Amino acid sequence: MKTLREVGCGQNVTVKKLTGTGPVKRRIMDMGITKGVQVFVRKVAPLGDPVEVTVRGYELSLRKADAEMIVVE
Repeated sequence: MKTLREVGCGQNVTVKKLTGTGPVKRRIMDMGITKGVQVFVRKVAPLGDPVEVTVRGYELSLRKADAEMIVVE
């Protein structure tokens, strides 16, 4: 089981599931990250926080903690 945090720059992945709960999971879903969506990892900051991704045609920055809640393949 790989999370979005473990994905390297320049890779395309598909979201399998979200492991967060409550308002955190809702916020991630409101950003357009839902099961089955394609995510392209644009950049990862030197210390791994934040992760810059492209989702549904727009760019998004995610904290390391949020990226760990997104299971991808």
